[in-house]
Amino acid sequence: MSDQRAILLLADGTTYHGKAAGKIGTTIGEICFNTGMTGYQEIFTDPSYFGQLLVATNAHIGNYGISDSEIESDSVKIAGLICKNFTVPYSRQQAQSSIQEYFEKEGVVGISDVDTRAIVRHIRDKGAMNAIISSENFDLEDLKQQLGAAPNMEGLELSSRVTTKEAYTMGDPNASIKIAVLDLGTKKNILRNFLSRDCYVKVFPARAGIEEINAFGADGLFISNGPGDPGAMDYAVHTAQAMLAEDKPMFGICLGHQILARAVGIPTYKMHNGHRGINHPVFNLLTGKSEITSQNHGFGVSPEEIEKNLDIVEVTHRNLNDDTIEGIRILGKPAFSVQYHPEASPGPHDAAYLFDQFVDSIKERMNGGVRD
Repeated sequence: MSDQRAILLLADGTTYHGKAAGKIGTTIGEICFNTGMTGYQEIFTDPSYFGQLLVATNAHIGNYGISDSEIESDSVKIAGLICKNFTVPYSRQQAQSSIQEYFEKEGVVGISDVDTRAIVRHIRDKGAMNAIISSENFDLEDLKQQLGAAPNMEGLELSSRVTTKEAYTMGDPNASIKIAVLDLGTKKNILRNFLSRDCYVKVFPARAGIEEINAFGADGLFISNGPGDPGAMDYAVHTAQAMLAEDKPMFGICLGHQILARAVGIPTYKMHNGHRGINHPVFNLLTGKSEITSQNHGFGVSPEEIEKNLDIVEVTHRNLNDDTIEGIRILGKPAFSVQYHPEASPGPHDAAYLFDQFVDSIKERMNGGVRD
């Protein structure tokens, strides 16, 4: 690595100077931080991070290299990386390349050798905001103009930019269960969790209509995670409402959770910082147990509006740090969702039971059972 310099400029004018990491260039996005100690490659390729500059709070990023087996989508989805130590040498035998080679191939611009603790403290206080990284342009006035022209995350629809272009299938066509996936930015490990539970999956583009989805003849319907503002996704809300009318078991994760809430009239809101990491404690109100969860979201479901609609929605999970809504189920419908990522990758597997819960509810329906 050369010692070429780089600059990070936040929308409020705060500036940090460091070294170039990855591709030499300029990139803009909403700055956010992730507290995970491992799993950087899975985080880079999570479509939910599309349009965001990621601050890694762990001191070393890249130290165990890059492996093709640890990607969650077809490419890197973060807009850029901010880290303390961009560690190019690696010794893991399973890795195929260094992080520098990977970022150059994927066209990712980053900055290292900055005080990530100071950056995290700053955006924790000031909230999420746009920022720009450049390792080629150090004219602050020009960077400010570029940054000022960038759209804010609030009101931004991004799922259509990361979703599959064409519907595709995965798994054994003779599996016992068929699941339709509305791809708002799904992760590969979500699909692997379905396949491991004897499910045949068809993944549909974000803007697929209910007629196209119904033609698959699915036994259950799933709404995936993804990037952007759920408040700007009326098209997905209309599809979710049509799905609810089918009265088939439904499950939503992260953005899918927010879309399901909107489908029954519960609005969402932009959080001050959001939750991103693999150590977030969640309390399951139905079992009385707590779970350590993997999370990545900057929007939430309105708790005030849920309190006004307890005849429609039941809260099933709450965040133990800030009491935000982490899970709901729709009363009178076989539909539920969670704000966090039970598929992990990276993260703990405390919440993997939710996939079993979904599959079991499908089996009950198929066998003529009644689900409360």
